[in-house]
Amino acid sequence: MSWDFSTDAETERELEWIREFVDANAVPLEALNLPRTEFDRVAAPLIAQVKERGLWAAHLDEAHGGTGRGQLRLALMNEIVGRSRVGPLLFGTAPPDSGNLELLAAHATPEQRARYFAPLLAGTVRSAVAMTEPGAGADPTLLSTRLTPDGDGWVLNGHKWFATNASLADFLLVMAVSDPEAAPRDRATVVLVDRDTPGLEIRRDIATMENPEPRPAEIENHCEIVFTDVRLPAGAVLGEPGRGFAMMQERLGPARLHHCMRWIGQAQRAFEMLCERATYRFTHGSVLADKQTIQNWIADSAAEIAAARLLTLHAAWKIDTLGAKAARTDIALIKFHGAKVLHDVVDRAVQAHGSLGFSADLPLESMYRRARAARIYDGPDEVHRQSAARLLLRDRKPPADGIPTEHLPTVRRAARRRFDLDTPDTLDTPDTPDPLDTEGSA
Repeated sequence: MSWDFSTDAETERELEWIREFVDANAVPLEALNLPRTEFDRVAAPLIAQVKERGLWAAHLDEAHGGTGRGQLRLALMNEIVGRSRVGPLLFGTAPPDSGNLELLAAHATPEQRARYFAPLLAGTVRSAVAMTEPGAGADPTLLSTRLTPDGDGWVLNGHKWFATNASLADFLLVMAVSDPEAAPRDRATVVLVDRDTPGLEIRRDIATMENPEPRPAEIENHCEIVFTDVRLPAGAVLGEPGRGFAMMQERLGPARLHHCMRWIGQAQRAFEMLCERATYRFTHGSVLADKQTIQNWIADSAAEIAAARLLTLHAAWKIDTLGAKAARTDIALIKFHGAKVLHDVVDRAVQAHGSLGFSADLPLESMYRRARAARIYDGPDEVHRQSAARLLLRDRKPPADGIPTEHLPTVRRAARRRFDLDTPDTLDTPDTPDPLDTEGSA
């Protein structure tokens, strides 16, 4: 099967416009670090420009109100948009709203589409997703939050944390156990909960390595939430009861790939700072560009970014051509590999800048803290490595006779028979060990 990552002239013009827009608007807006209300005011006319260009919510199909670019074109767009952490906010592709839109597009009832999907797509409201718990992170089968039937509705009780944007969200998607007796992956249900529902308490905006002193109710804050006897109508259920695990996996697959797309842009931006530093920083008799260590960092970073980019594009292409299920291995591989590349490239850029890189006078220190989080959210590296290995080994079978397929003495004997050779194999001696004889072997 051939791979085709080519782009047409229209797409090239789009990408050029996006690059100019991001560098002229998103990057300086990021540097201002404005409070949310002021950010929203400044961002509004920029978002209007994006919508006018037909680039808003490019991750959604046209049938669902997006621009239907497909994952491959979206990857090319997002690596540019992702150069700035505020870029996705200006293009309608910022998590968690982007993933929530996809889930609502696929499963919302007409009433839910009107109440939640339409305003979220328009950008007039914000959302959050509450899945992680203090005792259940990478393994959602351990969830303890309960969704109990009550008359013609439900009652929600539980404790969630690291729910991004929950303190400013207008509504939340909450994953809770509705049938504790069912199989582990059939126990949970997703419900839509309005932020002002009685019994929903935002305990705090959590201080993190990424943001040690969060301002209350700011974009990208991670929150701790307690649900106490939260009463919900029957129409709060998204999709079917018991399908929560499958639905969240459906949401997280593309979301993980979207992260990787943005990480390419972040890594490329750090790489540009690394290269610029090498051209002017003079020390020990020459500029950094003349030092072998710096040359190695630049070469290694360029190679790693290129490899991560190709892995990401291939995963996106596979989703477009074969579907998300066929890309599971690719997504798992790029999720942990892309996170490592991002971290390593930013780390080299920080090191090359010395005290300046460590200071807040450059965006590198913030990028570094965010890069560390990339190895954890939407599944830690270890889970994705395990998932990829299991998928890669799934169709592998041991040799029927127990002899390794590439066992050279066995291969040579078969080759002599195939080519009708009478000459003895001088590489094999009577002492050549039998691969099936494990007596005395290490």
